[in-house]
Amino acid sequence: MEEMEEELKCPVCGSFFREPIILPCSHNICQACARNILVQTPDAESPQSSRASGSAASDYDYLDLDKMSLYSEADSGYGSYGGFVSAPTTPCQKSPNGVRVFPPTTPIQHHPPPVPRNSCITCPQCHRSLTLDERGLRGFPRNRVLEGVVDRYQQSKAAALRCQLCEKSPREATAMCETCDVFYCDPCRLRCHPPRGPLAKHRLVPPAQGRVTRRTSPRKISTCTEHDLENLSMYCVQCKSPVCYQCLEEGSHSTHEVKALGAMWKLHKGQLSQALNILSDRATEAKEFLVQLRNMVQHIQENGVEFEACLVAQCDALIDALNRRKAQLLSRVNKEHEHKLKVVRDQISHCTVKLRQTTGLMEYCLEVIKENDPSGFLQISDALIRRVHMTESQWGKGTLTPRITSDFDLTLDSGPLLQTIQQLDFVQMKVPAAPILQLEECCTQNNSATLSWKQPPLSTIAVDGYILELDDGNGGVFREVYVGTETICTVDGLHFNSTYKSRVKAFNSSGVGQYSKTLVMQTSEIAWFTFDPVSAHPDILLSNDNLTVTCNSYDDRVVMGNTAFSRGVHYWEMTVDRYDNHPDPAFGVARGDVLKDVMLGKDDKAWAMYVDNNRSWFMHNNSTDGGIGKGATVGVLLDFTRGILIFLINDEQQGPVAFEGVEGLYYPAISLNRNVQVTQTQPFPLSKVYLARQGHDPARPA
Repeated sequence: MEEMEEELKCPVCGSFFREPIILPCSHNICQACARNILVQTPDAESPQSSRASGSAASDYDYLDLDKMSLYSEADSGYGSYGGFVSAPTTPCQKSPNGVRVFPPTTPIQHHPPPVPRNSCITCPQCHRSLTLDERGLRGFPRNRVLEGVVDRYQQSKAAALRCQLCEKSPREATAMCETCDVFYCDPCRLRCHPPRGPLAKHRLVPPAQGRVTRRTSPRKISTCTEHDLENLSMYCVQCKSPVCYQCLEEGSHSTHEVKALGAMWKLHKGQLSQALNILSDRATEAKEFLVQLRNMVQHIQENGVEFEACLVAQCDALIDALNRRKAQLLSRVNKEHEHKLKVVRDQISHCTVKLRQTTGLMEYCLEVIKENDPSGFLQISDALIRRVHMTESQWGKGTLTPRITSDFDLTLDSGPLLQTIQQLDFVQMKVPAAPILQLEECCTQNNSATLSWKQPPLSTIAVDGYILELDDGNGGVFREVYVGTETICTVDGLHFNSTYKSRVKAFNSSGVGQYSKTLVMQTSEIAWFTFDPVSAHPDILLSNDNLTVTCNSYDDRVVMGNTAFSRGVHYWEMTVDRYDNHPDPAFGVARGDVLKDVMLGKDDKAWAMYVDNNRSWFMHNNSTDGGIGKGATVGVLLDFTRGILIFLINDEQQGPVAFEGVEGLYYPAISLNRNVQVTQTQPFPLSKVYLARQGHDPARPA
């Protein structure tokens, strides 16, 4: 509640509002204070004659009265003068916010004197100047809601409520029964109002809430400022003010859009409540942030004391020649210490002021929401909603982030010899902190994994490079796969359908830091590959996104897939799209250094089945062991687990053939020549294909 007190005081007199009025700029001011800061503008009834006469008054003919205010650069306040040219000689008072308030020149009267013509008033908060119309200050609506809030606040600041049942010296009340309408202290409540029997249904509330409930009076019916006998019953959407029926029939609101007063009251209360919820979240974050900053102050103090003790201990161990240098180093440490404390304390002070203002505005808004006067509420609801949104936007990104760390990243190196004492200085002796894996950028694709990481925020320790480690995908030991300065790395050639664990650590000249958290990554269950145009023979032609391959030479040419296998069981199929019964294409697997200008299987780097229109033969290292046509399907099953290679031509198995030399990487490959076109089909799950090819029911385990 104390924070809200700033919202309840006049910016001119510094006291609680008395008969406040609402200026068009949405700020409030006491009616008496508004009269004291009025400024009379020059009378320009005949601008044409003034211009014709060439008098000095013509300089003011086109002045924008909305911008007219007499501003004093010497005292940064506003002067309220009886005339336009000369200032009064009477002494003036200065309000708490710097606004100069001049006493009236006329004797005090029971009724305020009429406002002079062409008067203008400047808002002491936003410094916007406003010209008064013929109604004078009566043209500004009275803020009855603010009056009610001020009254309730002043009542709550009065003496504490006393128990009504104590016999001698009444103790302070701790609860009020709304049903009994009695204030109780704790002993009297337990004795006279036990929480059982028929009294158990009575509702006990805090004393302050009970006092407000007791003093709440029926809502007064508001009347129109222009038509005193008419009640405010509608709301003008365009003018954003309550109006009466006579205003709609005869006044300036007759053509404006209007809505029911009660509906707009509920709507604006909901909007203000919604905005307050957002601002409340910001205030909660600010409170937590202040706790964090205060903890940082303690950590800085502790780290500073510890660091200073270590520095003194090291310097005291040196010979007398180090004493002068020791004083210089201590000065640097203290300067760093004070700098960190100053930055954090300045941030605490800044955040505390903003939080105090935010909390005060929140409490004021909550009190306004309690008001039952719809018209009075709607007079200020728009302004309050704007202020709440504006205050919430001030807690923007970066406001609740520490500006400095609490660590002292300096270590004294006492190794130099005596002749280098004058060069004694701080050096970086800490190893880097554990990197943070950026999970949103880490991913797997096919049999490759991409990992990304970064240094912890606010870390100032130098990093020379990083070491990325992966296990073998089967729960084995970690191995280094990358060492360098980059913070992102893609590892290719991993096993399909395998789970890899990865971690990264940083290093500098002082050593290697801690590992990051371990990240578990799963490679693709099914191998997906296309034909590789980079490693293919130049006579090979690829199309259909590198899924279809043919050849423009009569000699056999080899093309491989772009994915290699080294473990597990893999199966893929290829469809013969074109075949004229003469060529003998070969299908199989090959190492990366296979010959590209001979039939697949002619050297010891490939295992293949080559076929014609009615026969097929297995071939490796130019030795054969058994045809195809247009539309035929050739399947290849590579089983590293059993060490076999199986070919299927139109679902008829050829093999199995012993697959030797299983260590290393093997690529899907084919060789073909002119008049043959082959397309690699979509890979499908091995669990169904492999079991079906072996004569098992895919629904049952093998």
